[in-house]
Amino acid sequence: MPKFKYIAMDAKGKETEGVLDAENQSQAVSLIRSKGFFPTRVLDVSGGGSDKKKGVVTAAVNTQAQAKGLRKSLSSFNLFGGTIKPKHLMVFTRQLATLVGAGMPLLRGLRILLKQEKLPALRDALNGMGEAVESGSTFSEALAQYPKIFDKLFINMVKAGEAGGVLEVVLERLAEFMEKSEKIKNKVKGAMIYPIVVLVAALGIVGFLMTNVIPKFQEIFKDLLQGKPLPALTQFVITISNAVKTQGLVIIGVIAVIVVAIKLWGKTSAGRVMLDKMKLKIPMFGTLLVKSAVARFTRTLGTLMSSGVPVLQALNIVRETAGNEAVAKAILQVHDAVKEGESMSMPLEASGVFPGMVVSMVDVGEETGALPEMLTRIADNYDDEVDSAVEGLTSIIEPIMIVFLAVVVGTIVIAMFVPLISIISEMGK
Repeated sequence: MPKFKYIAMDAKGKETEGVLDAENQSQAVSLIRSKGFFPTRVLDVSGGGSDKKKGVVTAAVNTQAQAKGLRKSLSSFNLFGGTIKPKHLMVFTRQLATLVGAGMPLLRGLRILLKQEKLPALRDALNGMGEAVESGSTFSEALAQYPKIFDKLFINMVKAGEAGGVLEVVLERLAEFMEKSEKIKNKVKGAMIYPIVVLVAALGIVGFLMTNVIPKFQEIFKDLLQGKPLPALTQFVITISNAVKTQGLVIIGVIAVIVVAIKLWGKTSAGRVMLDKMKLKIPMFGTLLVKSAVARFTRTLGTLMSSGVPVLQALNIVRETAGNEAVAKAILQVHDAVKEGESMSMPLEASGVFPGMVVSMVDVGEETGALPEMLTRIADNYDDEVDSAVEGLTSIIEPIMIVFLAVVVGTIVIAMFVPLISIISEMGK
């Protein structure tokens, strides 16, 4: 029976070597993994006429590597694929966590999910990850081959779970984290739908009045008033109407240039920080964004630290997934302070982004040695506050938008009817 020499890592990341008997390389990998090791290299070292076998094994490995490389190259040219929606990734993580938590081997779990998956991008990823795990790679290494689907947060948490031998626990935490993040995101999006719809409707109505209705009134006033001056409000509305009708394309072009300029400025480091700071100070919406950012920061950091990720590495991951440059800059200050041996609470307070209650609770968590649990409590509290803020924002925005629409349309109507009343009075005399 052929002999295989292997190099593998145990659950704590310690490298080990050995030799075992197996019928083929796949069986050798299975035997190594059954011992609780993660093989990184498996070579056929059997003697006596084994050159041919070695050539076959090497050719098979090379062919598999070429196939993987070709698949990766093709996926890099796929402009419309390669990524999946967060809700699909959330479902995948929950299903995998359930299977692994029930005691099913990881590879078998991936194969089961592959059979039922319909999304091409996720099917390709599951197939590739299954092959990588079967050939001896760790799950985190397999995930790292698909950076468009699995971000650094996902990969690092899985890596920590593998190192600590608690992969099922980490997958469960990831699933819960993604479900709560998606819930908050959906609530914020839901709160924005109504005002956007009302604003679009208001712009459509005003645009129609300005380009079709008011010019007809202007002709009527010209014929009936016979050169008499119009009221100031009416003249103002007519002037705007003429500008929209004759210079509409110019106005749209100017607005487009302004938007593009802001976008380009936002791509610079200074512009990004400035714009994100302004977002956090927008009336009504700024408070919601701050609470959402705090909930995301504390939950992500708490989840990473609970999973065994070192605090400095966890802060780097959180900074990259912050979603707001002002918050990311504050997290960088926290990272630098912790690196120098200081506490988190001081730079959090100095940033001016995080509320005082968050700073105080982090301070208590550091003093008691229960920072991950304290961060999770903060996240739960701010999740509830985001829910309340979304509901309050929705209830406030509805009447504000209705009043805004009524004022705009009402002003136009009044501006047109004031001269008519004057004309009717003259005709009555």
